[in-house]
Amino acid sequence: MRAIRGLWRWRHNPLRRTSDLVEAWVALVALLLILVAAPVIGSLVGGVAQDALQRAAKDQQAARHPVTATVVRKLDRSPLDTDPETTSGRDLRSRVLADWTAPDGTARRGAALAALTSPHHGDHFRIWTDAHGRIVARPLDSATATTHAVLAGLGAALLTAGAVEGGRRMIVWRMVRRRYARWDQAWDKAGPDWGRTGTGS
Repeated sequence: MRAIRGLWRWRHNPLRRTSDLVEAWVALVALLLILVAAPVIGSLVGGVAQDALQRAAKDQQAARHPVTATVVRKLDRSPLDTDPETTSGRDLRSRVLADWTAPDGTARRGAALAALTSPHHGDHFRIWTDAHGRIVARPLDSATATTHAVLAGLGAALLTAGAVEGGRRMIVWRMVRRRYARWDQAWDKAGPDWGRTGTGS
């Protein structure tokens, strides 16, 4: 709105400089780009991210399998939890030695993180494995993929708006510097004693 008011105010003003009019036009173009281009870019990026993430989620869900594992014994220390989708804290997960059967039918044994506060021999818990029985992270679900896509689109829109505003500020800054340089040149041409003209000194 300030850009539109600026253009209207400077339309027929006798004190209007060309740089004032250009500055108002730059502000108006930046406003239109922020209102139109940023949402369009955000929706395009969000759509592309949604397609890619939903495809990745389907691939992960097809390649990863839930398997029931059996606790052999509890292990000493728990490493950092590498699954970003876990809703419980790391304190609720225990590192155990477990047995499980891979989707291809082979018996497996290894260290796993169990969602058990105090695991005992024979307790059962669920893990995710690939087709060969190696433990993998839980597959991405559709709702989480959509959330990530929305955040990507919103981030792209905000970055676009920030880039447009940054460009506008850079243009205005250069215009102001040029204006100050012209003023300095005008003062230099006027000379040091311009105010004493006709005083007899």
